[in-house]
Amino acid sequence: MNPKNNLVIGLIIAVIVAASINIDANPFDFVEGLPNLVIVVDEFTQVDPDLFGIAFWSMFETIQMAFIGTIVGVAIALPLSMFASRNLNNKWVYAPVRAILAAIRTFPSILWAILFVIMVGLGPFAGVLAIIMYTIGFVAKLQYEVIEAIDSEPMDAVSSIGVSKWQLIRYVVIPESAPHLLSQLLYMFDYNVRQTSILGLVGAGGIGFYIINYIKFFEYGKAAVFMLVVLITVLIIDWVSVKIRDKYIIKSQRGMEVKV
Repeated sequence: MNPKNNLVIGLIIAVIVAASINIDANPFDFVEGLPNLVIVVDEFTQVDPDLFGIAFWSMFETIQMAFIGTIVGVAIALPLSMFASRNLNNKWVYAPVRAILAAIRTFPSILWAILFVIMVGLGPFAGVLAIIMYTIGFVAKLQYEVIEAIDSEPMDAVSSIGVSKWQLIRYVVIPESAPHLLSQLLYMFDYNVRQTSILGLVGAGGIGFYIINYIKFFEYGKAAVFMLVVLITVLIIDWVSVKIRDKYIIKSQRGMEVKV
């Protein structure tokens, strides 16, 4: 093996060890705590089947929150990504937009949820607003990076015939970046469904409200019902996402005809 590679690997290991010491990471504590994990897992297996009705209904509310937050967030993020793209605007336009997007991404969705709970009160609406904000910051960044990676030749060719910026965006930028946007939308919806399960911690609605409260009072068997419903939902969403990607994204990337 190349000596330089050995040196890099050694440095990485040294940094990991140093960081582990700094954060008090002790493998022996993990080993000693394994019996406690066995106790918790055993309690999780004591499922209360009477709660499945409530679990599925609260999961439906969670999906609604994630769906609205994702769609609205992506709809707002798309035009912002156009303004944030360096190949479409000068620095006086893209720099402040990027700063705003960076500020939005600074706070995780649960902090946005706390803010909106203070503003609009407890309930799903605060959760939806939090999801919208997080989706805007995340998708806008991914999308303007995709736009900047578009091949410059078709953009220069279209620009040379004197089209407006709107026409350039409509006929070149959006078609070229559409598969990536669809992929981002599917990913964000999947992520937001799982993330909404956590927002219940601060009273922002969804199935997470029940999970957090049952865990808080050590009723792991009841919490297991809701966690099982979340798992089933995530698996279904993942399966549907794969089918959509195969039909609309993979085909378009291979130059195959996509029928809508």
